[in-house]
Amino acid sequence: MNKLSNFKAFALAALIVVGICARAPHAHAAGTETLVVAGGCFWCVESDFESVKGVKEAVSGFAGGKTKNPTYKQVTSGGTGHYEAVQIQFDPAVISRDTILSLFFRSIDPTDAGGQFCDRGPTYRTAIFANGPAQKAAAEKAKSEAQAALGQKIVTPILPAAKFYAADEYHQDYYKSTERLAISSVGIGVKKAVAYKRYRKGCGRDKRVKQLWGADAPFVN
Repeated sequence: MNKLSNFKAFALAALIVVGICARAPHAHAAGTETLVVAGGCFWCVESDFESVKGVKEAVSGFAGGKTKNPTYKQVTSGGTGHYEAVQIQFDPAVISRDTILSLFFRSIDPTDAGGQFCDRGPTYRTAIFANGPAQKAAAEKAKSEAQAALGQKIVTPILPAAKFYAADEYHQDYYKSTERLAISSVGIGVKKAVAYKRYRKGCGRDKRVKQLWGADAPFVN
């Protein structure tokens, strides 16, 4: 009788462990939501959103095109149909989808259909790639509210979810990288982080966002 009781106890414990292990991946997944947005230069969007509490990671990449596994050179050369995009992974228990979308609209120039700031052309257009009805509804709500707040027509489209391709490592975390560039348009032998700051200022991103959104611009010092 004791042996049978011990066996039952052992079997029950094993089932509990198996159940916990089986649920663990789902619990982790439930704690993260992903939004894919295009806001011009992906270095800038990544930098902005990685500073937001509740954002776990922002990954620079490409979305919305027809070429599989595109390279940076292919995308920027044109013809692939991709946008420079950023995959924002966040914890909805810490920051809401609505807040992420509100911050996004106020960190770009959503009135510009031809690119963003000094970066012109289809690659640098703005967009939200909505994954499912809930994200689409939230994006439409955020767009409507942003348009009312701005008092100008917003041209940023809300598009269906598209395959996201992460850019190569060279472009990840560019804004904080200490790797030095031999030659760049903003200096010789400068760190990526320094080159990024010079580029962002020279491109006029923060100046234009401040002009549009004033005190509501979340990432402008």
